[in-house]
Amino acid sequence: MTRIRSAVTAVDRRSFLTATGAVGVSAGIGLALGAGGNSEAASAASAASAEAAVPGPRGPVAPTATTAPVRTPAAPARTTLDTVATPRDTAAAFRRLGDGPGWRRVVREQLAAPRAGRAGRRTVLTSFVQLTDLHLVDVQHPVRTEYLRSQQLSGWRPQEALTVPGAVALIEQINALRTGPATGSPLSFAVTTGDNTDNNSHAELDWFLTVMSGGRVTPNTGDPRRYEGVQNSGERLFWHPEDGLRDTDKRLGYPRVDGFLAAAVRSVNSPGLRIPWYSTVGNHDGLASGAMADRSGFLADFAVGSKKLYGIPDAEAKEMLKLLSKGGDPSGAKLIDLLRRSKRRMRTITPDPGRAPFGPRDYLKAHLDPARAGAGPAGHGYTAANLDGDTLYYTFPMGENVTGISLDTTDRGGHFTGSLNTAQFNWLKRTLKELRDGYVVVFSHHNSWTMTNTHPDPAHPGEARHNGDEVLALLGRNPQVLAWVNGHSHRNAIAPRGGFWEISTASHIDFPQLARVIEIADNNDGTLSLFTTLIESSAPHRTDFGDLSQTGLAALYRELSHNAPGSTTAPAGTSTDRNTELLLTR
Repeated sequence: MTRIRSAVTAVDRRSFLTATGAVGVSAGIGLALGAGGNSEAASAASAASAEAAVPGPRGPVAPTATTAPVRTPAAPARTTLDTVATPRDTAAAFRRLGDGPGWRRVVREQLAAPRAGRAGRRTVLTSFVQLTDLHLVDVQHPVRTEYLRSQQLSGWRPQEALTVPGAVALIEQINALRTGPATGSPLSFAVTTGDNTDNNSHAELDWFLTVMSGGRVTPNTGDPRRYEGVQNSGERLFWHPEDGLRDTDKRLGYPRVDGFLAAAVRSVNSPGLRIPWYSTVGNHDGLASGAMADRSGFLADFAVGSKKLYGIPDAEAKEMLKLLSKGGDPSGAKLIDLLRRSKRRMRTITPDPGRAPFGPRDYLKAHLDPARAGAGPAGHGYTAANLDGDTLYYTFPMGENVTGISLDTTDRGGHFTGSLNTAQFNWLKRTLKELRDGYVVVFSHHNSWTMTNTHPDPAHPGEARHNGDEVLALLGRNPQVLAWVNGHSHRNAIAPRGGFWEISTASHIDFPQLARVIEIADNNDGTLSLFTTLIESSAPHRTDFGDLSQTGLAALYRELSHNAPGSTTAPAGTSTDRNTELLLTR
């Protein structure tokens, strides 16, 4: 009988999450508007069966966890088992956050029944942290489509200027955690599952790699002396934190915060992760606005130029929003046409070559730069073989007899939904066959239900694309697969998939701003347990509008995201999608 039960006594059942950040157009033109965690995967498309002769790159050997008995954790940093940021006054127009009750751990038994005494028998195979959808944003980037907010308020989010201090606070929390909260085993590594950047710009890629590996980040482009984005543009559609005029967000209760914009572009120091970390690519890391592959070069030139569009007529915004929310402009032609027609409405800004888009080779070279090694490994999973083969997928060691497979689910031809090309799909088949005697965990940006884009890549017109149903079927035929870990939908969702678990985690740009610890243990009774525990950043839940320090900004980042217009409770998921013990038979 299928059962779900709580591992401990239930906590206070009052509603402690009244709103969560909706994923808006500016964070991923249709990604977020396209599909949520409850949508179904599209039916399978026909797939080519010929084997492709692309070599399968192997990740470098990195420090791994030694299989060892479980020990009692030594007072680790707080997780969402202990407390969760919660509104103190749900009736207020702008809801201030504070410490709320934690989320209990739920035992999920759909794939195996728990056996008594397993806690005393188990050994840990691996413990790691998943970070996903950081969306480090250059809020002054010219290609951004903030002006679509006139038709959908969640198309621009007031917290976006604070993504860098928010991400640094998450790194600080992971460093403080040190061990897995369920088993007490030291954390072996971290892995990102894509959308590390937002606008596919060199500047954002530099910020991401510095945040992860350590160093000083100045989240500013253009004029080094001042901010030049929508928040001091005079457009009342956006929150202007430093004046008294009632803009759209102040009418919703947003505060005046003097000094906010100068603080938002001030340098931030990141300690870098103290554990090795691996990188997975997402659609925002490879496409303009996460959705468009402009082969004309217009958007690349516009990105580094001296003009920015802040507002367009409502009728044009309505038409463009409708088109982009359906992924109807994969080449960017309609957006380019809008920008060409709107030259007289644009304002002059300071040009910056750092806003140029990066391609797959740029992405690889940046990861392979020895100056970005941090805690390792060199390349963060990528190797020279990826450069030679023009690939962004690889394998890496996770622990004793456990291998990770990092996939590239972005279609270079454009669209915010994902798929695999035939070369990678066949590489995955071969790799799973090679790893049949061990355990496997698969990582990707897109989840199964958002891998629905099977349109051919214009650069490879004869090559088929493979959707999420096909990937699920392939993984299901390989009993060594324990989990498929992903992101993209900005919401927590965990689903049994026959013989393995699909684990999708919420973003770190929309509330509740989470990452996930995953611990895999052998219960030595024919079952395995996968423990999932969500964590917030190290920033305090309570904020002070007068505290514009690095920590204060990270706390404000969370509170602004909680109050973002259009927010819902959906990204937090249900109790069965958060802190869990997922059982498997092996």
